[in-house]
Amino acid sequence: MSVPLTKFEEFALNIGSKVFNLATDQIKVALTNTAPTATDSVYADIVSPIAGTNLDGATPFNVTTTSFSQTSGIAKLILEDLTLTATGEVGPFQYIVLYSDTATNDELIGFYDNGSAVTLQENDTYRIDFDASAGALTIA
Repeated sequence: MSVPLTKFEEFALNIGSKVFNLATDQIKVALTNTAPTATDSVYADIVSPIAGTNLDGATPFNVTTTSFSQTSGIAKLILEDLTLTATGEVGPFQYIVLYSDTATNDELIGFYDNGSAVTLQENDTYRIDFDASAGALTIA
């Protein structure tokens, strides 16, 4: 994405508490039009997430992890880009939230802000472009 990931405050503690295994957890996205707050910590804290009902595929919010590795003390989470295809109206949404569906309480990682609301009509696509070079998440 061209905008940086805003990490949730609890994310740092959750890493040290072994809540995540970013190399193997099923990472998902949640779409919402309500701004998340830094103190949100689990998926249930996300206000009005959009259901996948009008999106193509059985698991439209699953993200594929390419790698989670470190070089010179800098860890990067590399995610494959995700393209959502609308089968009916979807949205509006402005925020894309990353969370672990594997973690016990679906703990949150961070979110992106599109800058404005997006609404998809039938057959529209929306591509979430995770920067393969910089990583969706960098921990230094």
